[in-house]
Amino acid sequence: MTKKRAILKAATLLFATKGYNDTSMNEVARMTASASATIFYHFKNKEELYLAVLENVKDRILGDFSAYFSRKHFKTGLDMVEGIIDFYLYMAGILEDGFQLLHHYYTYRLAQENPVCRRHLEAVYDVLVSLLEEAIRKGQQDGSIVETPPRKGALIVLSTVDSVVRFNTYNLFDAGALYDDLTKSCRRMLESR
Repeated sequence: MTKKRAILKAATLLFATKGYNDTSMNEVARMTASASATIFYHFKNKEELYLAVLENVKDRILGDFSAYFSRKHFKTGLDMVEGIIDFYLYMAGILEDGFQLLHHYYTYRLAQENPVCRRHLEAVYDVLVSLLEEAIRKGQQDGSIVETPPRKGALIVLSTVDSVVRFNTYNLFDAGALYDDLTKSCRRMLESR
């Protein structure tokens, strides 16, 4: 692993668990057995490091979703919605630190003033909403999904699923325990009768 990758990995863990304000560049240096100068060689300040970590998380989520959908075929649009939900929950489980970072208040506050941060966040959620919209349109064409505005339906499904992930992120409830009920609820909401 390159030093830069090690720095990004350590920073992801620290930012996710401690937050932006409580993470110091010295901690990142200690965790990676690096000199502070090495970190500043790669990242000019803590905010730039935070944005690089966020970009890494975004790239991983989008890359994994792209790979998943390139090899997966869904019989109906409703099956595709369920596949998106299933894979989103899977990704939240394997990228726990990344999702915790995505759900931090600081990330959203920074996005209000920093266009790079905003683009990273929007990229993640825009792709997920677009995939859900595509699934809803497909389901409306194949008769598996009721007529509803696709974008609104996509936003409702994503909001519901992301809320369950946030329960897990903040240790409020085990998302896995809700998986079946979550999927069934989304199915009932969209299913053409």
